[in-house]
Amino acid sequence: MPIFAVTYLYTAPASQIDEIRPIHRVWLAELLDKNILLASGPMVDTPEALLVFRSESAQELAKLLDNDPFDIAGCIGSRSIQAWNPVFGPFSS
Repeated sequence: MPIFAVTYLYTAPASQIDEIRPIHRVWLAELLDKNILLASGPMVDTPEALLVFRSESAQELAKLLDNDPFDIAGCIGSRSIQAWNPVFGPFSS
């Protein structure tokens, strides 16, 4: 199944992100358990995050990401979804 790298740029105040983060992480944990999410985490010293997913298509993944509590709460200013071809490492085929 194709792998996608997703980047989020957060534009909400830190207090709003802190408030929503626990719900966001529960949502991500459910996707991790289903082997849809492969890895995720915030970038250091920038208001961004990197998430790596398995999905049939970018369009299918976009629909899934629309359910992210951060997106629903308006915390994400922009989102990028890019197909990724991991040649080496745990996500390579």
